[in-house]
Amino acid sequence: MAVDKHLFLIGMQGCGKSSLGKRTAKETGVPFADTDAMVAQSAGGTVNEFFEKYGEETFRRAETNALAALTYARPMIISTGGGTVLNPVNRHIMRSWGTIVLIDRPLEDILSDIKLDRRPTLRDGGLAEVERVYHERLPIYRDLADITLRNDQGYHMAVYILTRLVRERL
Repeated sequence: MAVDKHLFLIGMQGCGKSSLGKRTAKETGVPFADTDAMVAQSAGGTVNEFFEKYGEETFRRAETNALAALTYARPMIISTGGGTVLNPVNRHIMRSWGTIVLIDRPLEDILSDIKLDRRPTLRDGGLAEVERVYHERLPIYRDLADITLRNDQGYHMAVYILTRLVRERL
């Protein structure tokens, strides 16, 4: 089995990419990066503040730059933003530099947990917007993913599965 450069976590906002990625990194000792956090930190604030100050187009460019910069780092777990997959350049980067794991969480679970005021692309449309975006992006996520991890069996089970995957691939 070939060893991959990175493990990219993709999926809908609120599916667990960041929390699962951080915990798995802690369990395995493999570095973790979050593209949303990198972009926000580059502007000295939060993702929401970045969106408000610079807009979505600038955010998406910064997201691509962050993703590209990470490809040159040592092997790591990389959590991507929910909309990262919308850019063909980002899809190419991920396909070229590692394994792509879809964190697939049922819409009902996402809706029950999501804090809409912290989700810049979704906050204005409420739950209907979350549902629309979910159905719009799910086929893209599924097409891009090398592996799908169902995140509906509990947090610890998802961490266990992702930890095994990291140990096999990185």
